[in-house]
Amino acid sequence: MAENRDDTLEMAVESVRVQMSTGRHVLLLKEVGLGRILPIWIGPWEASAIAMRLQGVTPERPLTHDLLGTVIATLGARLERVVIVALADETFHARLVLATPDARFEVDARPSDAVALAVRLEVPIYAAAEVLDRAAKAVDLEEGDEEGAEASSEDRASGQRGSVDAGSLAIFRDFVNSLDLEDKGGSTSGS
Repeated sequence: MAENRDDTLEMAVESVRVQMSTGRHVLLLKEVGLGRILPIWIGPWEASAIAMRLQGVTPERPLTHDLLGTVIATLGARLERVVIVALADETFHARLVLATPDARFEVDARPSDAVALAVRLEVPIYAAAEVLDRAAKAVDLEEGDEEGAEASSEDRASGQRGSVDAGSLAIFRDFVNSLDLEDKGGSTSGS
């Protein structure tokens, strides 16, 4: 399934954080230019793999994502981009877009693995507009206030922006509201 580039928006890794009350890890992707935040719950190993790279930490031996990057290059391919393509049953889905001199491939991946690979290989990260419309949170990073959060909740509740009801993503909304987004250092908080 090929994604339409016109329906995707570029994202940047804002940070990887730990929710103190539960110990769960969350990857925060920020929409380039507009600032919507897309929170994605991830496992501790993937959180560590992303955070290590963001902090410039290089392990003595290659980790799994380092190994995959090396395998891709050794086979004569390159990772062009990663895309968060869908949100189904509160689970995000991603694709690795790979190219060789002769062909282009898309491989299904977990978003956490896709982002861990993207930060290592320094390739762009995108999200489908539909995913952002359904799950992203608008945040005014200058003032730390929310913008458009009420409108998006109303849109979701009335079915105008997708099939996810307003309550199903409330845990993300609550978590993002608890963050101090002025900290732009890309570090993990609480870990």
